[in-house]
Amino acid sequence: MAEKPEDLNLPNSVIGRIIKEALPDGVIISKESRSAISKAASVFVLYCTSCANNFALQQKRKTLKDTDVIAALEDMEFEEFVPLLKDYLETYKTEQKNKKSATEKRKKAKEALENSLDNLNEQESEDVEMKEVDKSEDEVIDADGPQELDAHKTDN
Repeated sequence: MAEKPEDLNLPNSVIGRIIKEALPDGVIISKESRSAISKAASVFVLYCTSCANNFALQQKRKTLKDTDVIAALEDMEFEEFVPLLKDYLETYKTEQKNKKSATEKRKKAKEALENSLDNLNEQESEDVEMKEVDKSEDEVIDADGPQELDAHKTDN
């Protein structure tokens, strides 16, 4: 758990960015208001987490799931956020699937490339071995050839 209550606050930069995006252009917010919104957001997150944890414990789980958070929002009477949250969750899950399939495709392509390179290296090794065998056979023929000629000369 957090050592100090301040450790539970959300980062000011994040809160500032959210506030800036939510307000129309030209609207200025005081430091006190920014601090109050930051504290309220932190309390909301902690309360929602606590409620979601209660739902997980009822199900005899230690891991909070998206269904726990949705149930917590409904229990806290923030039902109007549930459809939006479900849309975001669906988008997130789709993005994760796409990332996973893209990673698998890259992995398969890499494996195929490595297999092709291995096959190419094996083929080159076989070609070099065949050239060495041909060369050694040529040397044997060359070595035998002059001897046969010499044998013909002595016969004459």
